[in-house]
Amino acid sequence: MFHAQGTAKHTCCMLAVLCRTNNKDVPQGGFPFPDITSSGRLEVQTLISPTTDEFRKAVDSVQPNIIYFQGERLINDEVGSLVWEGAQDLPGLFGSSLPTTVYLEIPDGEEVAEALHLKGIPYVIYWKNSFSCYAACHFRHALFSVVQSSSSHTWDAFQLAHSSFRLYCVRNNLVLPNNSEKDDNTLGPCLLGDPPKINVPPAEAGGEDDEEKYPEDLPAIKIYDDDVNVRFLVCGSACTLDASLLEPLEDGLNALLSIEMRGSKLHNRVSALPPPLQAGTFSRGVVTMRCDISTCSSAYISLLVSGSAQTCFDDQLLENHIKSEVIDKTQLVQAVSNSDENKLSVCEPRESASIACGATVFEVSMKVPLWASQVLRQLAPDVSYRSLVALGVASVQGLAVASFEKDDATRLLFFCKKVDNNIHDRMTNPPIPPWMRQPLPSRKRQIINSETSRNNGMESGNGYVMVRQKTKIAALRPIPHIRHQKMLPFVGISETNGHDFGGQVKTHVSSMPSNKHNSAGSAPVAHRKSLSSSYQAKHLVSLNPLPLKKHGCDRSPIHVCSEEEFLKDVMQFLILRGHNRLIPQGGLAEFPDAILNAKRLDLYNLYREVVSRGGFHVGNGINWKGQVFSKMRNHTVTNRMTGVGNTLKRHYETYLLEYELAHDDVDGECCLLCRSSAAGDWVNCGVCGEWAHFGCDRRQGLGAFKDYAKTDGLEYICPQCSISNFKKKLPKTSNGYS
Repeated sequence: MFHAQGTAKHTCCMLAVLCRTNNKDVPQGGFPFPDITSSGRLEVQTLISPTTDEFRKAVDSVQPNIIYFQGERLINDEVGSLVWEGAQDLPGLFGSSLPTTVYLEIPDGEEVAEALHLKGIPYVIYWKNSFSCYAACHFRHALFSVVQSSSSHTWDAFQLAHSSFRLYCVRNNLVLPNNSEKDDNTLGPCLLGDPPKINVPPAEAGGEDDEEKYPEDLPAIKIYDDDVNVRFLVCGSACTLDASLLEPLEDGLNALLSIEMRGSKLHNRVSALPPPLQAGTFSRGVVTMRCDISTCSSAYISLLVSGSAQTCFDDQLLENHIKSEVIDKTQLVQAVSNSDENKLSVCEPRESASIACGATVFEVSMKVPLWASQVLRQLAPDVSYRSLVALGVASVQGLAVASFEKDDATRLLFFCKKVDNNIHDRMTNPPIPPWMRQPLPSRKRQIINSETSRNNGMESGNGYVMVRQKTKIAALRPIPHIRHQKMLPFVGISETNGHDFGGQVKTHVSSMPSNKHNSAGSAPVAHRKSLSSSYQAKHLVSLNPLPLKKHGCDRSPIHVCSEEEFLKDVMQFLILRGHNRLIPQGGLAEFPDAILNAKRLDLYNLYREVVSRGGFHVGNGINWKGQVFSKMRNHTVTNRMTGVGNTLKRHYETYLLEYELAHDDVDGECCLLCRSSAAGDWVNCGVCGEWAHFGCDRRQGLGAFKDYAKTDGLEYICPQCSISNFKKKLPKTSNGYS
């Protein structure tokens, strides 16, 4: 039995050491304190006021990546020190087993953090001064959200969580309770440890000829990508788009993209043409490659890269150079200046039931590389990805962040209650957005008839009429939403270097047969099929950057292929294309994981019937309900399903469309009337299965093509089959006359 090979779920273990007095905390002031529980890739083990022996036993048995120490919550909503046995000498509690990261949620923890760092713990997060339980909860929840979402480095996760802390706590002066007079800019969590470095060895002196040698004055690689403006909707009330808002959001998004690229993996590289406008500037020895990359959270992108042959033909070296170029040498996200996009000094709040669970949001425009916008758009619909929520981002270019919850909006808006009085006044009477403003009244007077004046205006004594402006309905545009095409990412997670929150992960790649497809006995592909297939293939490649090539397999031709052999080949193809989510854990016995009419979807007969009628690109030329569904095991005589045609189309697009384009199974027959394979309104005979142009059939009473193109439309019968059926129905007499 065939089983899909994939990456086992990789987790990060955290030991949370809590104070007993905090165990019965309840939300105050409308602030929902989240529980510290396992979620996503974060597994949590909890100790409440342990003894020294209990703590050491837990560390030795659990082997945590992170140890989190939570201080006592005081009456004034500040966070106090640790109050359990042995907490006065934290460095002495650790033996030979050390975690990667320790988080000290206690005030004035700098000395303890330095002692732990000298003990050998690579990264220690601590607070220099006192702080409120609300600020601590916000930073902690943002940090843990990043850890549970993706395999991230401690440095990057801290930068993202600290940006969120600056965006909501520092900007709204809520680091300390009771309106403390301390400067919030000097407060907040700190990180003790060295930033990670990407190992990129220096270029070796090769023996190339002088003409082919890579120029020394050029960078190791160069990435060619355009910058685009991306609009984000951020949870919060009306605010001024100043540096205190834009800079933390920039830093947070940069940290998020650094996490994705630091754990990225190069899957494929092919030679490519240089950019048209820069081809003439290329020197000898410069090679251009198109690289297919999956990020840490299984989003996928395609980059055009140029560099030396030594770099571009070494996969690991090229991968490290790309990471170094993106992370260490580039400011990926930059706020759009006020003169370009954000013309209003105050951002008006918006509300939408589909964004941030109906909470108020404001719009911010950022300039990012095109590949970064593709990554963000792929991460937004992922319900398990929480890093965008940690920054308060509720929408990316019209795509709602699916993991946003009601409690998230409540927590974030809690920090926005302290705003400037001027902004509060603008919130009470918010200005009308530009697209909802009525045009300025014209000074011209229009002469119209008396009937129009009674209906639309007021007549003056001189016979002229002042026309009342009507509101244009088209001007009342809602918040733009973009129709999202479902992206099917890789599931492989690359190996990460350095002190990762979850250690290292190894990618398992299933081996695929390399034999060529046996096409003996298959019909030649006609011109109309090749044109339409090339269009479909181009459309699919735009959604999935993996090159859509012919699938090299040893499967038999479809008309003699068994169902088991076909399903195994489909599963292998889906894994090769990165669609592992479509492969159930039970393998072939549970594939496909789709039910139709109380039975498992019959992919085998669905595919055979569609390709025998010209393939999916024929579209409405196929009677999906009458011709296809009736040949499947899901069909029953008493079937009363509605919309079964559209359901079959959706299943075919999900499981079989790319598979069809990568195989030569489609029959490319010509029109049975004109013997041409030119494009046109194709219809399929329900009796003989032959194809014909609807316009070539000159019989009267056929109706229009749309009557047959409907999902549950009329069944087309070709002229030959109509004559045969008519002869069979003629009554027979003894003398031969009817």
